[in-house]
Amino acid sequence: MSNSAYTELMEFQHQTEALGQVAGRLGWDQETMMPAGAAGQRAEEMAAMEGILHSRRTDPRLGDWLAQAVAGDAAGEAKLRHIRRSYIRASKIPARLAQELARQTSAAQGVWARARAADDVAAFLPTLNKVITLKREEAACLAQGGNLYDALIDDYEPNATAASLGAMFDGMRPRLVALRGAVLDAAHQPAPLSGSYAQEGQMRVARDLATAFGYDWNRGRLDLAVHPFSSGSGDDARITTRVVEADPFNCFYSTIHEVGHACYELAIDGDYALTPLGQGVSMGVHESQSRIYENQLGRSEAFSGWLFRRMQAEFGDMGMDAAGFYGTVNKVRQGYIRTEADEVQYNLHVMLRFDLERALISGDLVVADLEAAWNDRFLADFGFAVDKPSNGVLQDVHWSCGLFGYFPTYSLGNLYAGCLHQALNAAVPGLEAQLAQGDTSAATAWLRQNVQRHGGLYEPRDLIARACGAEPTEGPLLDYLETKFRGIYRL
Repeated sequence: MSNSAYTELMEFQHQTEALGQVAGRLGWDQETMMPAGAAGQRAEEMAAMEGILHSRRTDPRLGDWLAQAVAGDAAGEAKLRHIRRSYIRASKIPARLAQELARQTSAAQGVWARARAADDVAAFLPTLNKVITLKREEAACLAQGGNLYDALIDDYEPNATAASLGAMFDGMRPRLVALRGAVLDAAHQPAPLSGSYAQEGQMRVARDLATAFGYDWNRGRLDLAVHPFSSGSGDDARITTRVVEADPFNCFYSTIHEVGHACYELAIDGDYALTPLGQGVSMGVHESQSRIYENQLGRSEAFSGWLFRRMQAEFGDMGMDAAGFYGTVNKVRQGYIRTEADEVQYNLHVMLRFDLERALISGDLVVADLEAAWNDRFLADFGFAVDKPSNGVLQDVHWSCGLFGYFPTYSLGNLYAGCLHQALNAAVPGLEAQLAQGDTSAATAWLRQNVQRHGGLYEPRDLIARACGAEPTEGPLLDYLETKFRGIYRL
């Protein structure tokens, strides 16, 4: 046993983590600043970076170091746990496959964006088929005879399975469907927002919202992208949003959502920078931060009052008062787009994707039938038909990126956010009064202290249980939604 092995391992890992951040920056640039003509070259650059990263993640020395390393504390043990898991996982995947996946998913994102803009599913399906074929090959390497989809989930939410996530959805669906039916049939219906809101004004408000939620502009930036995302960690966590001039909430709440992701990364203990603990521990926990920022805080009656005044100052009279605006912000309406969905229906959008991508990975659904399967399921779940592919199967970037197993973490994040919000309310007296002034500092400080600073120190469910004082369940989220929306709709 040797502490020198631990030291050598951590020095090696530091460089690997730094190179991973460089690869992430290439991805950010691809979606924001890169000229369209550079797509082919960027795919090769991404493949080259993945080749280097894969060789480091499978370096034979890692096995020797892991066998000999002695951690001096809990943080050291957690670092070894993460490195061991990564090493075992990466060692099952041939370098050729890792590089080809990076190459294809990089190129696929551009193909998807063009197909989405043209509402041309046929232009995207051959590329998607290539990505799925590679992801199934990757899953087979990882699963080694086990469930292919479970093997992919593990990349985003360690220890979660299709069965455990399916049980979560089964626990959510009946109450969500009942609540949706009640609010859509309610006599009182909040007014929709009307008018046009110029891009420049929306971006000014978006920047103010990011500032209100504690985003550190010295270590981040806000840009436009086709699909909003957050990128980076440590001292460089960037966000993007998008603008639809008829729907400013699209921009504003996408911004708050991505700020939640970025603030998590920026809040992680500085001692963990460029170590396995220096990033969010799972996508479920990550989504808990983005969703609680966006919904429980950002769409609260208190904070929406502040946003109402800020929008009035920017855009003038909107034809409603603050109380009406709160209803408008939270209006449950028929819509196609997951990222624009209200809190009541959001998880139903995720369930659709969860079932379809499981079928794609298992081989029960072929790519040629995907659009029809999506449209049939959407009609059955939501009661109206998809009008065009950009509002249907082409709306999300995830599958072009190879992110199979990612979608269910959004709902797991919602579940965690419900538990955290319950604990936050108990821990922070006067929260609503603070939010009414646009002051999120007490709320975000509690989240930093209890969740964000720990990075990858604890396992995901353990982290949430520690913060909340109880094991996470869907109950707090469903109770919150029923109380909130029955109030808004006067049920």
